[in-house]
Amino acid sequence: MPRHALRRRGLIAAGSSLLLPLPALAQSRMATPAQTRGPFYPVAFPADTDADLVRVRGAAAEAMGTVTHLRGRVTDIAGEAVPGALVEIWQCDANGRYAHPRAPQTHLFDANFQGYGRVMTDARGAYAFRTLRPTPYPGRTPHIHVQVTRPGGGAVLVTQFYVAGEPLNARDGVLNAIRDPRARESVIIPFIPADRIEARALLAEADIVLAR
Repeated sequence: MPRHALRRRGLIAAGSSLLLPLPALAQSRMATPAQTRGPFYPVAFPADTDADLVRVRGAAAEAMGTVTHLRGRVTDIAGEAVPGALVEIWQCDANGRYAHPRAPQTHLFDANFQGYGRVMTDARGAYAFRTLRPTPYPGRTPHIHVQVTRPGGGAVLVTQFYVAGEPLNARDGVLNAIRDPRARESVIIPFIPADRIEARALLAEADIVLAR
């Protein structure tokens, strides 16, 4: 099926058919570790801020890079779903460039990549994005920035997701600033082939546990 057809069928929205059954959550979970927001959180949001970062509304082509379906649930420490939470992600394009005025070579940013997206969690606390496998840039291992805001503008968690098996993880200062090995492993995510969702795409599943 052509990639653009996925959008028409609504597979990127939380609660849609993209969200295949998820494993049952344990009753008690370790809180997802907080990390720096970094310097490239948008100073102005793009015109298109939906959950499909690979296709910009009105663009003739999709972004360069490997399509990745990022999905999971937002829960509290007891494993209870957090519906109505705002989940935001932002990342560099396939060439390691951000859409940000202070980012290097931002004028060369892939115009077919949204760079930022947001979605509200559904009744199960589920979220889903269609984005790219992150790529490295000087000084950083591949990562996706994540921000979660509780319903009603409550407590905010900022963290980052990393690619399991990426050699650069071993010397990334931001990742390794998480001293607890279990907490560090909780944000290192397998990116696995997902042809059942979309040809040549990857799947990354990451639950987010809010401490309070």
